[in-house]
Amino acid sequence: MALLGALSAAALISCSSGESEPIEISTEKMLEEVEYLVITSREHTDENVDYPTIPPVGGDHLGIWHTCGIYKVELLDEAAVHSLEHGAVWVTYKPEIEKEEIIKLTTILSNRSKILLSPHSGQISPIVATAWGRRLEIESANDYRLNKFVDLFVDGEAAPEAGITCDRGIGRPPNDPYVLNR
Repeated sequence: MALLGALSAAALISCSSGESEPIEISTEKMLEEVEYLVITSREHTDENVDYPTIPPVGGDHLGIWHTCGIYKVELLDEAAVHSLEHGAVWVTYKPEIEKEEIIKLTTILSNRSKILLSPHSGQISPIVATAWGRRLEIESANDYRLNKFVDLFVDGEAAPEAGITCDRGIGRPPNDPYVLNR
């Protein structure tokens, strides 16, 4: 039995040494790379909000949230922030990134719950993952930190209304961010 365990460990080590294998990172190390922001207000407003980060990670927002899903069009920041308040994770990408990157993001996130995926023309980084008060900039859809971020922050402890739905808001993926789903 010990020999079988040693052979399995040796096989795992030799299989994981290839360059195409993803690099493992501890949750603690990944958390060090996440930007943590303090959100001082979360009131409902009908006004446009000037958020300090692009895309925003929290703050005042519309009284209606965006229905979670995979969008091909930009969303209203103020409605997406309401979805973040409910515990959603919003992954945004620069509209001009390679189509293959968008396809990878869609594939990675399409079976996940409480996800918003959309382009965001105002951001600098190619891809940004946001949750309420949490932000992670990444360069590629292949970045292993994306799945860890989603795992840790969907309905995370920082979301003021974690566990509340992000269904039946505004928007119908993939192309209509404004239809009311009530």
